[in-house]
Amino acid sequence: MDKSETHLTPNPYLREIEKVPFWLDPKKRAVFYQIVVFCMVGLLAYYLVSNTVLNLKRQHIATGFGFLHKESSFEIGESVISYSAASSYGRALLVGALNTLKVSFIGIIVTLVIGTIIGIARLSTNWLVSKLAGLYIEVMQDIPVLLQLFFWYAIFYETLPSPRQALHPVKGLFLSNRGVALPIPASIPTYKYMFLALLVGCVVSYFLRKWARKRQEETGKIFPVFITSTAMILGFPLITWLVSGAPIKIDAPRLVGFNFKGGIMLSPEFIALLTGLVLYTSAFVAEVVRAGIQSVNKGQREAAMALGLKPPYVLNLVILPQAMRVIIPPLTSQMLNLTKNSSLAVAIGFPDFVSVANTCINQTGQAVEGVALIMAVYLIFSLSTSAFMNWYNKKAALVER
Repeated sequence: MDKSETHLTPNPYLREIEKVPFWLDPKKRAVFYQIVVFCMVGLLAYYLVSNTVLNLKRQHIATGFGFLHKESSFEIGESVISYSAASSYGRALLVGALNTLKVSFIGIIVTLVIGTIIGIARLSTNWLVSKLAGLYIEVMQDIPVLLQLFFWYAIFYETLPSPRQALHPVKGLFLSNRGVALPIPASIPTYKYMFLALLVGCVVSYFLRKWARKRQEETGKIFPVFITSTAMILGFPLITWLVSGAPIKIDAPRLVGFNFKGGIMLSPEFIALLTGLVLYTSAFVAEVVRAGIQSVNKGQREAAMALGLKPPYVLNLVILPQAMRVIIPPLTSQMLNLTKNSSLAVAIGFPDFVSVANTCINQTGQAVEGVALIMAVYLIFSLSTSAFMNWYNKKAALVER
């Protein structure tokens, strides 16, 4: 037989499939539709921007972000970094962004702690503890956060005296309508080394926890991680302090004129904003934690107790790891809500980013640019929080074996 006859004859049906037009191919059609939509959105954005710029020129209104380099000429009550009226608008906006970040970061940490405690207390077998936690959740959820901000802000000016008659419950602590004055460690090298030792203790505790978990999975033996980690986190700075000669130098606040000098001063606006946001958001976080714990099958708890695990180990090793897959997604939303609700600070005079941006808009007339910056900053905060929580969600997800 001729070798040429052994070759397979091409199937005409397959050849026809290869020649299918792109509008009948689902994959090619999907790519085409995406390109069309992208072009339409781009044209719409170009039209809106060009039309806005044209109208601003007709009204003789300057555009662009050149105003960021001009002198701001206004003071800001609270600042994480150095700032004065001679600073630029760009630095003023940076101060506002850092103030928002400070409130959001501290608020999220405190909210997670309080919300978790309240959520677990809501499931307590103790009737009084459970009912008190439920009452807290109902009251805080039903009062709008803006009213809570007004309430806590009014407490400082209505109930607390002036700085000269400030309450002095503990040495170095002063409560007045100017805020709360607290003592802080003085700026000496020993305290800096103690802080570094604290960080080292936290890092070592993290790796110790990972080692203990791996060891437990392999051998079944439980290592006292909590006690050991606490000893290292507290012991490393203490050893550093003792080695350095045990110096004690505190920068305590003192009344000078009509205000306090030294230490650290927490303004009424900051305390009211932080308190309102934390109490309001922690009520929702508590419900998230409660729902996550209840989503775990009761058989898991019963099996863990049958193995002889104590209640704290049952909660930490069995219940919470499984509940986290339910807790993390809604918890992310609550963290974002706290960050966005911090923009209500303008109502009580705290200089967050929205408040500073509004002042810049009023002085420069750059409304479009100012609003665009507000949108961009909160978008960055939200996307950063979401990215971190998505990473943690993947890390905490249960892996099937």
